Amino acid sequence: MSIKNIRLEVMQFLENKVEGFMEQYLIPVESIWQPSDFLPNSESDNFLEEVKELREISKDLPYDFWVAMVGDMITEEALPTYENWLMEVEGVDNLERNGWAQWVRQWTGEENRHGDLLNKYLYLSGRVNMREIEMTTQHLINDGFDIGTGRDPYKNFVYTSFQELATYVSHNRVSQLAKSYGDKKLSKMCKMIAGDEMRHHHAYSHFVTEIFKVDPSEMMLAFQYMMKAKIVMPAHFLRESGNKISSAFEHFSDSAQRIGVYTANDYVEIMQKLIDKWEIDKIVGLTDEAEKARDYLMKLPARMARISERLVIPSESFQFKWVEPARL
Repeated sequence: MSIKNIRLEVMQFLENKVEGFMEQYLIPVESIWQPSDFLPNSESDNFLEEVKELREISKDLPYDFWVAMVGDMITEEALPTYENWLMEVEGVDNLERNGWAQWVRQWTGEENRHGDLLNKYLYLSGRVNMREIEMTTQHLINDGFDIGTGRDPYKNFVYTSFQELATYVSHNRVSQLAKSYGDKKLSKMCKMIAGDEMRHHHAYSHFVTEIFKVDPSEMMLAFQYMMKAKIVMPAHFLRESGNKISSAFEHFSDSAQRIGVYTANDYVEIMQKLIDKWEIDKIVGLTDEAEKARDYLMKLPARMARISERLVIPSESFQFKWVEPARL
């Protein structure tokens, strides 16, 4: 049997558990928070006063903070790309609306709220150029992405396990920074988003745990493949209006690193957390090739940590069209 067919067989086997996964890791629409729970109420007579308060408090937030938050929001707003990608994964059958397709749709429904909330906050703040942000978002959706997983469910679940945890770190740090600058409402918004991301991380990493039980060698090789290739962020094709895909994502990453929202050390720590979570050192029944992959993975965090120590982050901020200093 081919590797592709084995993966499809494993996905079909696990599909029997998908309903339980949804009950465990997703929250019913009527119970989960919505963006309007945290934003000024447009139906209220006090709406304009609430907006004015939001704008006043946001004045104290620095340039790199806004760049990091805008980048996070644009990443969330490119959700159509991510849903389309996941619907193409082997074992996900949108035509038959199988269990995995239901998971992808309901996961998408939860994630969709994140961009809605951050977008409306940024619009009301008056601190950013929304038209430039909207053009960047449209470009990102138009350009799509290539995260190096193909249609392989094993590689995709490694990616989502890593990425959801990375997104948790980013939103959680933005929450902490907002609180330190006195913006308690924004802090709560980002904390709620971070909570969703952590819950989704637990789900995708659970899927990987289940695959390790039934196809350990191929799962190990998929994990090694993704760590060798390196996890690229969903917005790696980021670009501003009038520009081709270039270094915009690197400049956004520099801002995030300078302000401590997401750093090279975080990347290494997430890798180590996945190795620990999946108990890579305890997996049994591996082929010789998979054993070599395990050895590679066990040594990788220390090697990556040494590399990250040599990284030099530019001290000067890149001037994005999204955030104009005159507005701050």
